[in-house]
Amino acid sequence: MGSRKTTPLNNPTLENLHCSIELKTEKLGMVPFFQDLKQPELDKVVEKFSANHFSEGDEIYYQEDPAHYLRVIVEGAVKLLRYTDEGKDVVLDILNPGSYFGSLKLLGSDVYTESAVAQSGCCILSIGLKDFKEVLQEYPAVSIALLESSSEKLRASQEQVKQLTTQSVEKRIANILLTLSGKFGEEKDGGTLLQLPFSRKDLADMAGTTTESASRVMSTFQKEGIIETGRQWVAIQDIERLRSVTKS
Repeated sequence: MGSRKTTPLNNPTLENLHCSIELKTEKLGMVPFFQDLKQPELDKVVEKFSANHFSEGDEIYYQEDPAHYLRVIVEGAVKLLRYTDEGKDVVLDILNPGSYFGSLKLLGSDVYTESAVAQSGCCILSIGLKDFKEVLQEYPAVSIALLESSSEKLRASQEQVKQLTTQSVEKRIANILLTLSGKFGEEKDGGTLLQLPFSRKDLADMAGTTTESASRVMSTFQKEGIIETGRQWVAIQDIERLRSVTKS
């Protein structure tokens, strides 16, 4: 990777987001409980979703709002946050295209258990309770896959809690960088470039640490040649060494 610190962030704007029917169907087919549907079936299901665009920083929904929609990202990135009783916000995850989020009453929650914010310009599909029930009635296999996907999400959430309580800050941050690079990374000049509006505070929140501690770890990684950082971007120059941090 080059040594420039001002690599421009390729942040999609609403003008260059192309939320075509083909792209909507492609990303909908990446959702775990829709993956086994055949193309004609996906074509019918996507018609039940509405598409909306959000600018970077827009609130998509708030924690404790009535859970009226299940959503799927077509373009862009979405940040999930949970607000604590002390008034602080904790970043739970950053989602990429093909990911689903939100909730519906039939999924076990009357309200959203987190807030969702557009991390970049986004195109998002939404489906309400009535239409989703019709999908489940027409495609019973989706119901079974939905239960399996919900169980996997719960397992992943439990693993995240385990990591936050048992791993060192270095391991937690290394795991987060690897996860984000898998979602958003671009292979470039022999490294992996992660371009995302993502602050040190976001990283610290996800790692369950302070901004100062997260910055120290990132500085150490940079001095060791594992990463290079700039304004809202990280270049992973030695991904194997980063993986080794998680296993040490």
